[in-house]
Amino acid sequence: MNGSVQPIIITGGSGRLGRSVIEGFAAAGHRVVSVDRQAPPEPVDGVRYEDVDLLDARTTEELFTRLGPAAVVSLAAIAVPFSAPEDVILKTNAGIAHNVTAAAVASGARKVIVASSPSIMGYGSPAGWVPPRLPLDEDVTPRPWHAYGLSKYVAEQVAAMFAAQHGPGDGEHGVKFASFRPCYVIAPEEWEGAPTQQGHTVAERLDDPRLSAPALFNYVDARDVTDFLLLLLERMHLIENGDVFFVGAADAMARAPLAEVFPEVYPELAHLSGGLTGSSPAFSIEKARRVLGWEPKRSWRTELKV
Repeated sequence: MNGSVQPIIITGGSGRLGRSVIEGFAAAGHRVVSVDRQAPPEPVDGVRYEDVDLLDARTTEELFTRLGPAAVVSLAAIAVPFSAPEDVILKTNAGIAHNVTAAAVASGARKVIVASSPSIMGYGSPAGWVPPRLPLDEDVTPRPWHAYGLSKYVAEQVAAMFAAQHGPGDGEHGVKFASFRPCYVIAPEEWEGAPTQQGHTVAERLDDPRLSAPALFNYVDARDVTDFLLLLLERMHLIENGDVFFVGAADAMARAPLAEVFPEVYPELAHLSGGLTGSSPAFSIEKARRVLGWEPKRSWRTELKV
């Protein structure tokens, strides 16, 4: 690209989360290249859009090398469990994670961020699921039970593999890697009544706990994820190479405390939910707070319009 400022490549920029990330990064003054199968219906001014098959490792590397990014944020993936055959989800998501990360390194990017998912933890397993503690944090071992969860765990391990190759990642030629687990993403228009990823509105998910229960009542505003990513890029020198972060709202998507809700919807977890008082979520964001100083700004209590 022309100019002295290196761009930031964001894959999956046309998706539910990607649209907000693209817009937020551009508004923050970054030169942004969105790499996706197609541009969104309303492209963001100043953003360059590229179409490439990210499962084609050679073509992906050629594009990234031509662009010469300072950083790469990998969001592209099949985004919903069981929305395609299990083998397709696994091969697609794991392949994209590897190809994008490898192309980022080959192109000279110094910072690489890979999107994972809280679903890697294994909740919802038909065989039953009882974690060692609640809220869940990054030290709880993932136990994915479907191809989507496994593919996202593999994506984390891809970032960890490259981090192992590069050591601490500091210094003039160092490369830093990180993964993040965004909770159930709520796009800005969904606060106004547009359907969420599962087809229900936010209000319906709040009114009927059975709709939010499969995700353990987790959620996050897409703009808060954008703020997290901007801060992470700025402060990657503070992290351990290959670090992983949960990224969620500071509260649960539930009108009642989870300590009261869990015994009704998940009696097998009742003994773990006593500390989830008030509006506390089942996913801890303390690591992101402690390491990066990040704090989500938005809640269903302040954003819901209908």
